[in-house]
Amino acid sequence: MSSDLKQRKQKKRKEPRDEPAVPAKDEPSKEEYKIARWMRKNIPTKKTKFLSHTVEYFTACKAVDQLLDSPWAKAPSTGEDPLFTTRESVVDYMDIMLRHKMFHRARKIVVPENELKKKKKDKEKESVKDKESTKKEEKEDKKEELTVTAAESSQAEGEKGEEKKGKKKEEGEKKKRKIRLDMHLEQCFVDGLDAYVWIYEPTPYYYYFFGFLVVVAVIAVCLFPLWPSSVRQGVYYLSLAAAGFLVFILALAVIRLVAFCVIWGVTFGRHHLWLLPNLTEDVGFFASFWPLYKYEYKGNEDEPRKNKTSESESKKSDNDTQQLAENEQSNDLDLAGEGKNSENSETESEGSQKSQTVKT
Repeated sequence: MSSDLKQRKQKKRKEPRDEPAVPAKDEPSKEEYKIARWMRKNIPTKKTKFLSHTVEYFTACKAVDQLLDSPWAKAPSTGEDPLFTTRESVVDYMDIMLRHKMFHRARKIVVPENELKKKKKDKEKESVKDKESTKKEEKEDKKEELTVTAAESSQAEGEKGEEKKGKKKEEGEKKKRKIRLDMHLEQCFVDGLDAYVWIYEPTPYYYYFFGFLVVVAVIAVCLFPLWPSSVRQGVYYLSLAAAGFLVFILALAVIRLVAFCVIWGVTFGRHHLWLLPNLTEDVGFFASFWPLYKYEYKGNEDEPRKNKTSESESKKSDNDTQQLAENEQSNDLDLAGEGKNSENSETESEGSQKSQTVKT
């Protein structure tokens, strides 16, 4: 029994194990990279949102047209056949590039007008608060404008209405619907108006240049003990200046916070004053120091209501004065017309008396 067990163990050791075959990586070729770079430069692209990200996409038919006029559609000097001869050959090659994840197919979705209107309303609400002060001044200036007669205004309105209708029709034809993209279930290349989002982004040449500079700078920093004494002293002073600038920025942040808290506490939260409001925002270096201050007044809800009532009362008084002036003008015109009618009747009576005397 022991000999049989030993023989079985030896057989198991000698038998080679069937290892699973490793699938070969299907990577794009160098020629595909060249064609992709050429397409990125020569094929027109558009930007839109795709899953809350801004992406660039192209249409299939335009890409096929451009590739048929590309260097790969012409016969090379070696006498070989060109790569692209017909539209079908271009579609087949583009399908291979899609499988190699150079781009992917997307589905176009027209954005409804309701969403666009909501976004516009939200932006308008934010801008209304800043424009309230300017609107009051504009209202005072508008009160001094001249009024137009009813006949002239009606004619002008009729002409404007016809012009607006014609303009609306033209604008409706010219308006382009906004489009957003979504993932398409069928990932294949089709010669049509479908959208294809770029995944491949070629690395520009200046990336390599700046990368080389970074490597040189790191090596130079490592060799700092070998620098001349004058250069090392200059670097020391520069480091002190940089540290002082950072301390200055931190002090500014503390001062602006203290000033805001003091003004907010003294005015019971009605007045908000920020010094250098963009100092801690994600903006550029110079933009962080401009504007110098930002002031906002946030009073109670009763105060704007009082202002609204006073404005409405002033509007009513202005309308009443305008109506009284118009009534006076109409009364004067009526009186003038009655005077003319009375004169005409007197002349007619005198003429009738004269005719009677002549007859007698």
